Amino acid sequence: MWSSTLPLLALLGGALALPNPKISSIRRPGWRPNARRDLPTDSTDTSSSSPSTTAPKHNIWNSLSNDEAADVIGFLHSQDDLNLTAVDDAGAWDNTILVVDILPPNKTDALGYLDGDGEKPDRWAVASLLFGATEEPYAQDWVVGPIPITNDSMYYPYTFGTHSPDAKIRVYDIDGHYGLFTDTALEMKDIINDLLNATIESEEDLENTFDIWGIDPLWHETDENGNDRVIDWVGFWRIPPTLEMNHGSINFDGETLLPQGLYMQFDITGRDKSKWSLMGILYGDEYYKSVDEFRSAWQSSGFEKYTPNMPGSWIETDRTGKKLCLEDEAPPMSVQPGGQRFKIDEDNKYVEWMDFTFYLTFTRDTGMRLYDIRYKGQRIIYELGLQEAIAHYAGNDPVQSGTSYMDTFYGFGPYAFSQVPGYDMPLYAHCVNTSFHASEVSKSHRCGISIFEADLNHPIQRHSTSSYVSVTKGIALTVRSISTVGNYDYNFDYNFYMDGTIETVVRASGYIQSAYYAKNDEYGYHIHDGLSGSMHDHALNYKVDFDILGTNNTLVKHVIEPIEKSYKWKNGTRNTMHMVRKEVESEDDGKMNWSANAQEQVIIVNKDAPNKFGEPRGYKIMPSRGGAGMHLTITNSSNLLNAAGFATHAYYVTKQKDSELRASNAWNDYDTANPLVNFDKFFDGEKLVQEDLVMWFNLGMHHVPHTGDLPNTVFTTAQGGMILAPHNYLLNDPSRQSSQQIRIDYEGGDVSDVYTFGSQQATGQIDLTQVSWDPTTYGGDVAVRKFPYDPQNPFDDTESVV
Repeated sequence: MWSSTLPLLALLGGALALPNPKISSIRRPGWRPNARRDLPTDSTDTSSSSPSTTAPKHNIWNSLSNDEAADVIGFLHSQDDLNLTAVDDAGAWDNTILVVDILPPNKTDALGYLDGDGEKPDRWAVASLLFGATEEPYAQDWVVGPIPITNDSMYYPYTFGTHSPDAKIRVYDIDGHYGLFTDTALEMKDIINDLLNATIESEEDLENTFDIWGIDPLWHETDENGNDRVIDWVGFWRIPPTLEMNHGSINFDGETLLPQGLYMQFDITGRDKSKWSLMGILYGDEYYKSVDEFRSAWQSSGFEKYTPNMPGSWIETDRTGKKLCLEDEAPPMSVQPGGQRFKIDEDNKYVEWMDFTFYLTFTRDTGMRLYDIRYKGQRIIYELGLQEAIAHYAGNDPVQSGTSYMDTFYGFGPYAFSQVPGYDMPLYAHCVNTSFHASEVSKSHRCGISIFEADLNHPIQRHSTSSYVSVTKGIALTVRSISTVGNYDYNFDYNFYMDGTIETVVRASGYIQSAYYAKNDEYGYHIHDGLSGSMHDHALNYKVDFDILGTNNTLVKHVIEPIEKSYKWKNGTRNTMHMVRKEVESEDDGKMNWSANAQEQVIIVNKDAPNKFGEPRGYKIMPSRGGAGMHLTITNSSNLLNAAGFATHAYYVTKQKDSELRASNAWNDYDTANPLVNFDKFFDGEKLVQEDLVMWFNLGMHHVPHTGDLPNTVFTTAQGGMILAPHNYLLNDPSRQSSQQIRIDYEGGDVSDVYTFGSQQATGQIDLTQVSWDPTTYGGDVAVRKFPYDPQNPFDDTESVV
């Protein structure tokens, strides 16, 4: 049964308000729907059986409540020195609040509360402010608290968690410059009409036909006088037409498949728009310094014209082609005959499944995150969650070459849209609503996180002989969130297995961002009329703060090495292999790649807690699927500069510090040369033997799109996973505890005994009405205004990056 059992506005993160989107069609800051309708802010389906539990401690990482967020925003507005303007009334020359989110407590304070009699840590918020009332605009993170706000509450720059002395980062594109693009385009509309097969006579025609957008982040170049110039390259992308449906209309989201091969370069340095200028135009790999020079070339007899990319059914995701045999029949489906087999404390977002327990939270930047993961009552992981996701492109044109998205800039929380029952998740999945705060509005996604148990379709254990067969079902608990950040849909899973293993998985689908085919053979395949698949790397960085039987841990490598060795029982030598045990002793050696042929076992152990055989107990880390452990091909990116130190190797280990909370910062995209968080600065020679360790690992893929990526990339191949598995942690395989196994004894062709160990087989008939869903009930986001606070009037407000 599809259940929705958390208050709709309970999980809070934050959403990006003002930074430019990947595509210019995103609604601008301050946009509000013209009409509002009454919507519930608490959606609970009591028809499903959801076993409950009580968390042993409060969720100290829980997202800000609606009231807390409003409290923080009101408090900041009362500070005259900040000179804040309400977002609805603000312009580019005002100071505004971008995001309000929870600031996790220091780990030292958290452990005192979780493991002992320490006081519950105070709750604090981090607020991201955009200061536009200056010639040099900047974003700045502020710490606010304790909350709820009292006379003792304070606010100060979040310097503790950044590498900027004042937690500031310069913003170079606060003033909208889209008008510069359209003015230039209209100046050469005759050329555009000819080359791009368009009919542009007015600004309205242009806006209805093309989007104009480009590089991310912006470029900085030094002119002949040594001055820094801010450069933007943009290209033309055709907007798919509106198609009439049975009861409405649709625009298939294929704009990123329709590059037109025409690019413009602009100097947008400073805030005086009169000094902004066109620097050049690129078409067919030829560069022109002005519209006049471009027009002269276009009018010449030898000018080469290229095929523009046009929309059509090929960009649509609906069913097409000959029907497959028996495909109209209902496919196999999962059911939950015994009801939900995990427990949830709704208020504390606390989950119990078999021998695992953990807390959930949700943030604007990175979406869902897990804390205090325990197995058999012992904490094994303090924190597990996404840090950053890079999509680094390359190509013969400046837009592809200049694009290196850091997706926390846009945020995974804002775009964790409601999952579709029976497709994104089983129909019986337990739903958790997720919310975030941005631009002084809180928005909530219905069913932004799903939790469900499922059969793996393969056993976790099996053995057979001539006299018996023994098989144990493979069953896992999955915690899933799906975020559509621009053109890509990222499916994030945390899988928990009966043997104590945890698997982190990411999959990517959606529309590729493509390139124009002309002169692009070196960077991709020719996949449609005027289209090239734009090669790119995905690198998604995760943080896992291990606490194996305490906080004092060591990263060891058990290396399988070939050796020529002599033995007492053998004359001469034998060519064989042996295992060499090594330790990573300091952060000087903390940047690593996976070994060739997977000959290294990488394990986090507690040397002070050996098992009864003297082997240190620990958890092994190893790639499980697809692009696990990969990193960026370009380790010295001209785009990302000092902002991508976490993506140059497969994995890293550092000493845990409360000041090193995140590998990246959402606002690093504003100035990659001077990022708020520079991951490389985490490595300062700290000793790592029997210390509190944090591991940072990358998942992703090297993606060179081919024809099979049209219209959408599929999850089948675009995925990566990392396994965290017990290693000498217990004295045997813990899945032997499961009663979901069978042993069949047989002799002479006849079964003599059957042992089911107390497990129950499903009996009776399935009532399909209990595993059905009405698609017309699928809903969008719910928003609540925060300043002024208006909790009694929620309204529908769903936005996407595209």
